[in-house]
Amino acid sequence: MNYTIGQVAKLNNLTISQLRYYDKQGLFPFLKRTENGDRMFDEDSLKFIEMILCLKNTGMQIKNIKQFVDWSMSGDETLPQRLEMMKQQEKNVLQQIDETKANLKKIQQKISRYENEINL
Repeated sequence: MNYTIGQVAKLNNLTISQLRYYDKQGLFPFLKRTENGDRMFDEDSLKFIEMILCLKNTGMQIKNIKQFVDWSMSGDETLPQRLEMMKQQEKNVLQQIDETKANLKKIQQKISRYENEINL
């Protein structure tokens, strides 16, 4: 099944402009186009976009996502590079989680202090 850019935007809670921007940045070299030049997304495209958005949502820069996409398009000879990139991103995400937990603890301490002061 093929999807339009509008359908893909809706499925991923994105705007059409965001998808067009990602395409212009070279993140969608796998897309096919209709005779009119409209982007056509298939099931494989959707899975790839899901990974791209995962990387973006975990803080990876567009230039690094593009490198990942380029390596992916190059085939299995780039598996070691992709593996290393994913391991590094895993470290980054784990660090983000630790920082978020530390921030949550501070917020919870502040909530506790306020609740204690209100209930005096």
